[in-house]
Amino acid sequence: MATVYLGLGSNVAPVRNLKLALRELESRYGDLQVSPVYRNAAVGFKGAEFLNLVVRLESDDSPRAICREIELIHNLSGRIRGSDKWESRPLDIDLLLYNDLVLDEKPVRVPRDDILKYSFVLRPLSELAPELRHPVSGKTMQEHWQEFDAVDHPLERVNVEEEWKANA
Repeated sequence: MATVYLGLGSNVAPVRNLKLALRELESRYGDLQVSPVYRNAAVGFKGAEFLNLVVRLESDDSPRAICREIELIHNLSGRIRGSDKWESRPLDIDLLLYNDLVLDEKPVRVPRDDILKYSFVLRPLSELAPELRHPVSGKTMQEHWQEFDAVDHPLERVNVEEEWKANA
């Protein structure tokens, strides 16, 4: 059984779409561990703020199979793949880590570079799994977060529990 970490984000009806993603992931993979949710400005383009979180799950599926399931969930949210990577989206799910696998064969790239590039990935991951070691650097996620330039990448922790209940 592999330990898998996924990054989830949305800036189009984010509460509804993140809830959809969590429900679909749970139906496919069982129990999930979910990080706190963070709000941040869009990166690389002008758009609504994003809500982001990280999920930990266990699976016997291969990384490629997990990526196929991610695309099915994207489709359920109404996401349409365009030519522009930097645009608003109802849902964005990325495979961040698959055990300590290091692989760069499309569509599987683990560990995902976003872990060390973006606060909205690293901070929730470091809170969910502070002692988890990055398979390339060997440092813990907590160590990476402590070294990260959080001032230039502001985040706001948000409580979406009430909104999730209201949108049940």
